[in-house]
This record gives sequence, structure tokens and C-alpha cells, in this order.
Amino acid sequence: MEFATYPSLSGRTVFVTGGASGIGAEIVTAFAAQGCRVGLVDLDAAASKKLAASTEGDITCETCDLRDTDALRAAFAALRSRIGPAQVLVNNAARDDRHDWAAVTPEYWDERMSTNLRHMFFAIQAVAPDMIEAGGGSIINMGSNSWWEAGGGFPAYATAKAAVHGLTRTLARDLGGHRIRVNTVVPGWIMTERQKELWATPEALEKHRARQCLPDLIEPVYVARMVLFLASDDAAMCTANNYMVEAGSI
Repeated sequence: MEFATYPSLSGRTVFVTGGASGIGAEIVTAFAAQGCRVGLVDLDAAASKKLAASTEGDITCETCDLRDTDALRAAFAALRSRIGPAQVLVNNAARDDRHDWAAVTPEYWDERMSTNLRHMFFAIQAVAPDMIEAGGGSIINMGSNSWWEAGGGFPAYATAKAAVHGLTRTLARDLGGHRIRVNTVVPGWIMTERQKELWATPEALEKHRARQCLPDLIEPVYVARMVLFLASDDAAMCTANNYMVEAGSI
């Protein structure tokens, strides 16, 4: 496969949450290859350092539990002081742990919202003032097609991911006057190592292929390519919308 280079991205400062593994690592790698200064925020310090060391480009790491809003703000402030204010924010961090609706407690529900939704808002709140001062920016929130497909087995996760679309739409309106674009990328079932290890059985894969219009399984690189497009000037008039990377899954 041959992919595009976006001249407008060269030299831009990009913050990526949950960037140490999976889709996030592919996003970090893709931005670094475009000549961006990438700030990677993740709870896994070892994986972050390993990715930065093995990837060509300008990658700066901060370790942070994004469920702790004060820690999130501190990590973003540290990145700002080290590589400059964010011109692009990718709200990628999430965990799709399976859970039985009947066993969910209020405490578990709140923790799932903290893991999959709340940090996105406060990350945007942290970077938006600098984007306003700069005259624009791009914010990309990671959604999921799980709730579009009425997927079961993780109601708190699916609810949080559905809410991402509301967050994107309302903040696209609130920030649009400052030329800050806010969009959602909606992955289908992406073949990360985590998915392969936990849930991608031959039976599950065949069933899923039957739901896709395209026959190929989706690798993380394709999600990263959509994120690059939305961060670039090529997407200057794209905001408040969902961009699906799910092979036509129904």
C-alpha cells in the first residue's frame, strides 16, 4: 500500500492519549513519519518508552492515569513546556473490557465513564485555549461502531462511546468560531494485538467478515490514515462529523 504525505502536518505539535499500544501506537507512528512533534500520554511508561525508542521521529512521552483529571492536566502542561502547545489533539485512550450488564455496580459504571469518556472532555479543555490563541486546530475523538451495530457484552463501554459523538458535535459548535475542528473517527473491529489475544477466534472472525462489505480484516494503520487526514489542512472544512473506518460493517 502507498499512503499520502500531508505537507501541512510537518512541524505540527500533536498530543495523543493512549498512544503506547494498539491503534494509538499506529497513530503516534504515523504522525511522527509526517514530521510532527508528537506528545504521547499513556499509563504504560515502559511501552511508551519502547515505542519512542523504536520509532523514527520526534516523540515525547508523559506517563499519566487519564482517569485522574489533575494528573491529565499536569501531563498536558508538561508536554506543552517540552514540545509546545498542541495544534492537534487525538483523544484515543479507551478500554473495551467486556462486562455483564447484570453485574455492573455504580462504582464500575463510573470507572468505565472515567476510562472511556470523561478524560476526552478535560483533554479538550486543556488544549483549546492554545488553539484559540493560535487561530485554529484539529481535535479528533475516537468513537466505536459497537453501538451502531447494537453490539452486546459491554454496555458501559458502548454507552461511553455513543456519548463521544455528542461531545464532538457540541464542541464543534462551541469551538468552530475559532476555526477549531472537532471530529469523531469510528473504527470497526480493528485487529490490534489485544483483540487478537482476547477475542479474535476463527469463529468470531468469520462471523464478522460476513457483516462487512469488504472481505479484509482491518489493521490499525487504516484508522491512523483517517486521523492524519482529519488533522491536515486537506480536511479544513470537515467538522462535527463521524468518519467511519469499518469496512462497511452492518
